[in-house]
Amino acid sequence: MITSPAFAGRRYAVLGLARSGLATARALAASGAFVVGWDSDPAARARADEIDGVIVHDIALLDLTGAAGLVVSPGVPLNTHPLVAQARAAGVPVIGDIELFAQARGDLPPHRVVGITGTNGKSTTTALVHHILAGAGVPTLMGGNIGLPVLAQQPLAEGGVYVLELSSYQLDLTERLDCEVAVLLNITPDHLDRYDGFDAYAASKARLFAMQSPRHDAIIGIGDAASAGIARSLSARGEHLTKIAPGVCMDQSRWPALQGPHNAQNALAAIAAVKALGVAEVAIDAGLASFTGLPHRMETVAIRDGVRFVDDSKATNPESAAPALGAFDRVHWIVGGKRKGDDLDACAPYFDRIVAAYTIGEAAALFASLLDGRVPAVTQSGDLATAVAQAAAAARAGDVVLLSPACASFDQFRDYEERGAAFRAAVEALA
Repeated sequence: MITSPAFAGRRYAVLGLARSGLATARALAASGAFVVGWDSDPAARARADEIDGVIVHDIALLDLTGAAGLVVSPGVPLNTHPLVAQARAAGVPVIGDIELFAQARGDLPPHRVVGITGTNGKSTTTALVHHILAGAGVPTLMGGNIGLPVLAQQPLAEGGVYVLELSSYQLDLTERLDCEVAVLLNITPDHLDRYDGFDAYAASKARLFAMQSPRHDAIIGIGDAASAGIARSLSARGEHLTKIAPGVCMDQSRWPALQGPHNAQNALAAIAAVKALGVAEVAIDAGLASFTGLPHRMETVAIRDGVRFVDDSKATNPESAAPALGAFDRVHWIVGGKRKGDDLDACAPYFDRIVAAYTIGEAAALFASLLDGRVPAVTQSGDLATAVAQAAAAARAGDVVLLSPACASFDQFRDYEERGAAFRAAVEALA
């Protein structure tokens, strides 16, 4: 794990003991800090109780005055949680594991950091940058909002590159992460229940560059007004600012896992990032061609009787579902879950690709009414297994059964990964 003498002898409270919280508690305790942890889940508390140096206790009952930090899970809503307000009133920094990593950087072997954010595409771009670097022989790991928590991983050798996917929630909890390369792909409405409007959400994304030294490289997709505005605000950086314009024509035929216009932007951003790190063109070309993509992101899980079944469970909002619809000609669309808005407008340009829609979850009734009369057939399936069976029965050779829910998963599943696994299981269970 990543540890630091900077944490030794200091007091920390850790709120949320899932993957990142548990890794944080371990790293702080191993660094010699005094750690109190809490989670509403008894199983999570039990796991933390096994860590030497960690005391499990309800943090709400403690006086946090003088603590070095309240380290919270990105899932904790900063705008409503009473413990966050209590910590701020006591002058205690409210931080996350990425901030602890930033504070530990001075004790690690010399390295560089690539930070990647955006509403859509950041997981693919993060994985692609990591893949290209690994293929080029550069010591690298990826973490943040993807893979293992960064503090749970072995520190890189000298010359290594940490590639971090950063959500707005993680950026809100970070104060001093100076990335050698910072990437913003796009900003579209998302998570607005956690922010005081869209402008506040966009400002959260812009924090990545506010923390960055002007001599370091910024790469920004300018396909939306908010991102373009951030790019304009950084114009004084000159050669250290790269703008990725939408609609750039590229030959993606040799990149099987990077099809569609959205992946053209992801690839351009990744190319700019690794070029800024000095990776040779031949290694970049090889990495793009050998990249296999991510689970649950336009992943073909089966082809049965000429029908392709595609898991795009990671598409948790309409803006990220739209490119998947646009990638195919005849789509049986499984859509729904815990909705983040009241419309599917971002997907409307591709409604002509839809043969039939099957709505599921909390949004099933609303989405069925939105799609009625706009696509040839709509069925309120209710649950995922039913939708898969109905779509498979209706599809013919050449069609695609696409799970691209445009919604969060929390109404019926633990997360998008569990939803994607359920889709695969339902496909495998077909007669």
